[in-house]
Amino acid sequence: MQYQEFLMLTTQRKQLILEKLETEGQVQSKTLSTLFAVSEDTIRRDLRELAAEGRLQRVHGGALPSSSAIAPFAERKSVKMDAKKNVARKGAQLISDGQVVIIDGGTTTSELITFLPPDLKITVVTHSPGIALGLVEHPSIEVILIGGRLYKHSIVAVGAAAIEGIEKIHADLFFMGVTGIHPDAGLTTGDFEEASIKRAFSGRAAETVVLASPEKINTASSFVIGDLSLVNTIVVEDDTDRAWINAVKEKGVSVVMTSEPEKA
Repeated sequence: MQYQEFLMLTTQRKQLILEKLETEGQVQSKTLSTLFAVSEDTIRRDLRELAAEGRLQRVHGGALPSSSAIAPFAERKSVKMDAKKNVARKGAQLISDGQVVIIDGGTTTSELITFLPPDLKITVVTHSPGIALGLVEHPSIEVILIGGRLYKHSIVAVGAAAIEGIEKIHADLFFMGVTGIHPDAGLTTGDFEEASIKRAFSGRAAETVVLASPEKINTASSFVIGDLSLVNTIVVEDDTDRAWINAVKEKGVSVVMTSEPEKA
């Protein structure tokens, strides 16, 4: 076989893998090996190369769609902003006076704080300097800023000092930021230390909420925060895939649509 012909076959196979991944939400190496009549080693090489290009996320036995939410903070600010505003607005309705609320760093949670009413009286705990600064002018919200080493990619504090500060808190709600939410792969993010911080925050809150803009849904990133049992509620847009919603509900997670009326 000529090299150009081999290259064309490889390129075509990779494109078909990506199309299958988009249609089905996940692919398995064994199934792809049978489908394309090639060895599993060949499929694993294809998946490895596609993962290196950022086209998918490899997992044991196959691959999942990769999340676009792992880009630097400044770049993520322009991704799906209408959707982020929608889920943030609904998320703000879940907060009540007198609560202690942990707010994770991120572009969606940055939108969340803009929807907090001026007369809302709560205490916000955050490891995000941006979230803290965004609440400086709020007349009735007390802010506790968790310190630590600054992870510049996401502009949040991480490390042992942050974990120690988190252990001193008992909160009512935690708004967790993630880069991927998948029924099987669970909750994922793009940094190992960030995943640890998110687990620690979730462990100190009575309820954990995820504001799920579309680019995070049915995708995965490299570092696991935990399975869906960490989360009580996921807020999604109305046009979110119903099969995905049902799969999440089967895991015992409540799903709130942005169009649902606010509870009295």
